[in-house]
Amino acid sequence: MPSNSQPNFRIGSGVDIHQLTQGRKLIIGGVHIESSFGALGHSDADVLLHAICDALLGAANLRDIGFHFPDTDPRYKDADSKILLKDTFSLIKEKGYALGNMDCTVLLENPKVNPHIPAMQKIIAEILETSIDQISIKATRGEKMGFIGNGEGIQAFATVLIYKV
Repeated sequence: MPSNSQPNFRIGSGVDIHQLTQGRKLIIGGVHIESSFGALGHSDADVLLHAICDALLGAANLRDIGFHFPDTDPRYKDADSKILLKDTFSLIKEKGYALGNMDCTVLLENPKVNPHIPAMQKIIAEILETSIDQISIKATRGEKMGFIGNGEGIQAFATVLIYKV
């Protein structure tokens, strides 16, 4: 492939991690989950949407979420990560790409994430202008091991495939 041509398909991966703390809302995949604690962060600390943003940005060679939405910028204080994902997807579309599919995993000991996955899929599919069938989300626990298992943190991984429109 000539060096100046763009590939039709690109893959990106993203990861995000946040400390858990009392007095914050727990928001995952755009869904508020009832809990006595939430993720600590500059924005709403939605670990899943942040990992997806990074995966999309990486696939399009557009750096990372911190570059586009720095935690030093007061505009992003307590920002709704659904807006960050929408703005990220606009950047992807400007480069001529659309989402093929994604596969994500959320790691959290408690509360259970699985009952909320359909709502997360719906929100993400709407933002990314695709069908729910293209949005795979899985959840697992730390089995009482490490910072996840001890209830100290939450982590998410995302892999995306984008394609030239």
